[in-house]
Amino acid sequence: MFYNSFPVKLNSDLKIVSELIPSKTFNNVSSAFYGDMIEYNLKDETVRIPYRMYFIDVDDTIYHQLTETQKIILCCIYTRSCEGFIREKYLKKLLEIDFPYWAIPFIVKLCDEYVIEILYTTYDYLKGRDNSDIIEFCLNNKAIVNRGYNRMISYWNEFYRDKEYRFHNYIGRLLYRECFGYNRSFS
Repeated sequence: MFYNSFPVKLNSDLKIVSELIPSKTFNNVSSAFYGDMIEYNLKDETVRIPYRMYFIDVDDTIYHQLTETQKIILCCIYTRSCEGFIREKYLKKLLEIDFPYWAIPFIVKLCDEYVIEILYTTYDYLKGRDNSDIIEFCLNNKAIVNRGYNRMISYWNEFYRDKEYRFHNYIGRLLYRECFGYNRSFS
């Protein structure tokens, strides 16, 4: 089920995590996934993560029984949930640990979406961190990061412009510029 979303070396841990994910979906939708797969380059591999998934959340007791790697995999998977509160819950867990390079696509992808609380959460965790790994990732994925930046702008324009009329002060712009290393060369 998520085998193209993670490096091959994680397949045994991914198998364990995948078996723990409930087969039940939100509103009993027939397809557990929605939208195109988003393709990112990780140093020597390409991963494809789902745009959205509809599996209901796992019980918190399951999370605590997993190894550190398995917890990170589970967090990454649930950052693609159709439910914004679940995305935010697992993003926070992911940001609170020393996440590996292969988790970065899941973090970056969340930041081109419309939930402003996720932008604030991500910025708050990343602003004081050495983000050279995230910047390297973004430089290796310029085209998709540029599309994400443009999506973030369109959501600002649609939903948040009246509250933060100066785009230069908008949290999404600050996050992309300060933490992701976004600049004109991405265009």
